[in-house]
Amino acid sequence: MDIALFDFDGTITNCDTFTPFVKAVIPRKRMRVGKILLTPLIIGHRYGLLSSSYIRQKIVQVGFKNLPVSDTAELGRKHADAFIPNVLRPEAIERLNWHKARGDRIVIVSASLTVYLGPWCEKMGFELCGVNLEEREGLLTGHYLDGDCTGRKKVERIRALIKLDEFEHIYAYGDTAEDIEMLDLADSKFFNWEKVS
Repeated sequence: MDIALFDFDGTITNCDTFTPFVKAVIPRKRMRVGKILLTPLIIGHRYGLLSSSYIRQKIVQVGFKNLPVSDTAELGRKHADAFIPNVLRPEAIERLNWHKARGDRIVIVSASLTVYLGPWCEKMGFELCGVNLEEREGLLTGHYLDGDCTGRKKVERIRALIKLDEFEHIYAYGDTAEDIEMLDLADSKFFNWEKVS
């Protein structure tokens, strides 16, 4: 059996799925306050001073703290059903179906939140290694439960979940520098849908 490791945003989709989810979940008043608090950080990110991972975690910290878990989960299911199908790349779906037809193990490895990516992966029959939100007494804490899933963290999370040496061939698909370490695990690497080895 072979294994296929896929990044999600920008690889399987043609856009970011995190930001639209954030806009759907965070109450308007908090969104306005968050824009004021986070604008300097977002500017820093645009100038390459702060990583995407850092910014995402700050957005979750400001926007998600004390939101009800049940409400967020319901909005996550809606995002999976109504938003994600409209932004999928045809070439990605074709390749996923190719791996599925071969009987390959398919794992989505993403910095996206499992609250919405989980329902989509479950519906599609894919495994997921993503970002879990920490919760306490029915409320979100504003923190990640297991840390981020980007860069070398993708590799750490993959190795914790999967014994890669059990597979004859490893495929990996990504589209940004955050995916390079994951691609380095593979025998066949695809960057922005171009085969690089």
